[in-house]
Amino acid sequence: MVCSSSMDPVSLSVFSSRIEAVCDEMGAVLRRAAFSPNIKDRLDFSCAVFDPHGGLCAQAAHIPVHLGSMAYAMAGLVEGVDWARGDMLIVNDPFLGGTHLPDVTLIAPVFLGDTCIGFVVNRAHHADIGAHSPGSMPLSHRLDEEGLVIPPSLLMRRGTLDMDFLRSITGVTSDSEHAAGDFAAQISANQTGVTRLLSMAADMGAAEYLAGLAALNDYAGRLAGNALSSIPDGVYRFRDVLDDDGMGHEDIPIEVCITARKGMISVDFDGTAAQVRGNVNCPIPVAAAAVYYVFRCLMPSHTPACAGSFRPISISAPAGCLLNARRPAAVAAGNVETSSRVVDVVLGALAGALPDRIPAASQGTMNNLAMGARQAGHSWDYYETLAGGMGGGPKGAGLSAVQSHMTNTLNTPIEVLEMEFPLRIHRYQVRNASGGEGRNAGGNGLVRDFEFLEPAMVTLLSERRRHAPWGLAGGQPGRPGRNLLDGEPLPGKISLRVQPGQRLVLETPGGGGWGTREGAGRDDGNTVRGISGNGDTLR
Repeated sequence: MVCSSSMDPVSLSVFSSRIEAVCDEMGAVLRRAAFSPNIKDRLDFSCAVFDPHGGLCAQAAHIPVHLGSMAYAMAGLVEGVDWARGDMLIVNDPFLGGTHLPDVTLIAPVFLGDTCIGFVVNRAHHADIGAHSPGSMPLSHRLDEEGLVIPPSLLMRRGTLDMDFLRSITGVTSDSEHAAGDFAAQISANQTGVTRLLSMAADMGAAEYLAGLAALNDYAGRLAGNALSSIPDGVYRFRDVLDDDGMGHEDIPIEVCITARKGMISVDFDGTAAQVRGNVNCPIPVAAAAVYYVFRCLMPSHTPACAGSFRPISISAPAGCLLNARRPAAVAAGNVETSSRVVDVVLGALAGALPDRIPAASQGTMNNLAMGARQAGHSWDYYETLAGGMGGGPKGAGLSAVQSHMTNTLNTPIEVLEMEFPLRIHRYQVRNASGGEGRNAGGNGLVRDFEFLEPAMVTLLSERRRHAPWGLAGGQPGRPGRNLLDGEPLPGKISLRVQPGQRLVLETPGGGGWGTREGAGRDDGNTVRGISGNGDTLR
């Protein structure tokens, strides 16, 4: 390895690991200090370090949709702010650097002397950000229906917390003390990051630290370029659809055209549907996060997670389309459901270029479940994403009952869920035979069976209920998911009120199978199946 600074290869490796360790420690502080199960148990948060211009330096192995979108949007967020030591900026506006409103981001600068050497950042999902429905993941058609919109604003100035501003944020929630605890955890995580990064840079000196970042980015760029050069030059297309937007618009197409030229990659989403009335729209940083994720999976595991690894990739989507929506479009489900479908279409396109490396479609949804109640003296909010099946691939069968692709959270343990909320779990099991058949079968989804012990309001935002996760190379599709209330089918996206004793069952999709099973019908081994807008199979 040749470095672009005086830092030798071993020192550069240590340098990279030290920055990553800063992110890991930030995450440990956030998890241990948080109040909500969504953060402390499900780990729905992410931590990262950025350079003085907002370029990604390192990240912990947290949530891909958080981290990729931050990498795309941070430069615009930090530009033009008159930063001072002890500042901390807060934002959740999806059109100004956020993803969706429950994901609240805190950004703190790091100063060595008078020099800003970078930023530490964390993003955490708050189950209550003031939406009209519990869980703050409503069926919505405008951004302002999804909760409190926080533009980029200083929450702390020169080390002093703006308590009035914080109270204006926590005051929209049903439990302001609980919310304040989670924000305190985020502040503490960033303060830890500032301390650790400052210590590291002080040991090296500002000039050597910044030179190390340049060397790290150059190294990552070379690894990324070499890896992406394995994609044969050509143009690769794919098309898939979202089931619906929850507002009557069905079979919403997402199209991609990937052009590969000597390791440089252009990803164009022209042909994708215009933004819709429902909340499956997303800002372009969310779409970019899904693209970055897929190509990062093609790179060596030791590729540094920094801005240099994304240099060979350019992304475009027409303004006003589903993946580059304009304000005031609703976006709550775009961050979770649409990002998952972007992964599917990018993988589908790449299957035409790398048939021996690309797996079949995974479950393609996060199966969002938000619920709770608003009662005097007794309010609660619960939010969870449910695991499903991963697609089988050239090297083996898909995993069963796991979070896949754009989410990397854990489940809420049954013990925690039943202790914290008026719910009882009757079944939590693998959904057998839900993975698609093939030489390497798709993984199975799962079944989660809730009984309500008190009246509640429930919102479901789920996909792959009408269109199954596709198989590859002759493999069969996985089984679509199902939502049931007292045994009766529910739509993929719905809000409803439930009474004590009622049972909600979520059956999540299985992954698609890969390859033709021995003795089954012949296939050319390179079949790519997608879904056209009219439901036909694309071959």
